[in-house]
Amino acid sequence: MSTLDIRKQAHPNGTVGHIWLNRPELRNAFNDTTIQEITHAFQSMGSDPTIKAIVMGAHGKAFSAGGDLNWMRAMADYSWAENHADATGLAQMLWAIYSCPVPVIARVQGDCYGGGVGLVAACDMAVAADTVHFSLSEVKLGLIPATISPYVIRAMGERAARRYFVTAERFNATQAHHIGLVHEAVHVDALDDTVDGLVKAILSNGPAAVRASKELIGYVAQQPITPELRDRTARHIADIRASDEGRAGLQAFLNKTNPPWLAGDKQ
Repeated sequence: MSTLDIRKQAHPNGTVGHIWLNRPELRNAFNDTTIQEITHAFQSMGSDPTIKAIVMGAHGKAFSAGGDLNWMRAMADYSWAENHADATGLAQMLWAIYSCPVPVIARVQGDCYGGGVGLVAACDMAVAADTVHFSLSEVKLGLIPATISPYVIRAMGERAARRYFVTAERFNATQAHHIGLVHEAVHVDALDDTVDGLVKAILSNGPAAVRASKELIGYVAQQPITPELRDRTARHIADIRASDEGRAGLQAFLNKTNPPWLAGDKQ
């Protein structure tokens, strides 16, 4: 039985993928099966040209409690090589989310601990209900948040990580918003509308430009502004301007008409 609930939802301007953690009885804790399924789901949707955005959510009261206890119990007897192989699978899952070609939005309806925080941090955007609590709880178990650290530190910054990695404190959605882990902390009744607003905004834009913008961030972020980087960005915008989508979008703007990707909308 799958540990995920995977759907595709058609909108007038494109299709949105929905990937839901579906182990509510275990607070959506993940094991090796879940890790493999999440990796495959994001790789599959990312390679689908009809998918314009992905929403990652969870069924039940918790978003994710991190690692499944039975899975972690089994790891206690693993050799170093087995632990490395297992951790590599987790690292590949997070990379599949982070590197997905289309924007990924985390819909965080419930508490989020350990590796679950990594799932949220690997997404491009995150909206959390204001009742949600987070914790980087690994040190309580004598462990460290190693595989999730590249994504969590990028999301919350080094300064916040220096606190929460070593204290394992619980912090609420308002604090998560303040440090940048989530973009919005809203009343639970407004959660879906807020997520839908982000989806609608993405679908209103050129799909190739959206993918290219996400790629752009990947190679520009934290890079020195060298002549090489300046040339690469100049080449990138030239590619987009000369593309069919770029030409059509600019022509539609000048003619005050809808671009092709807004065929489902009316002026």
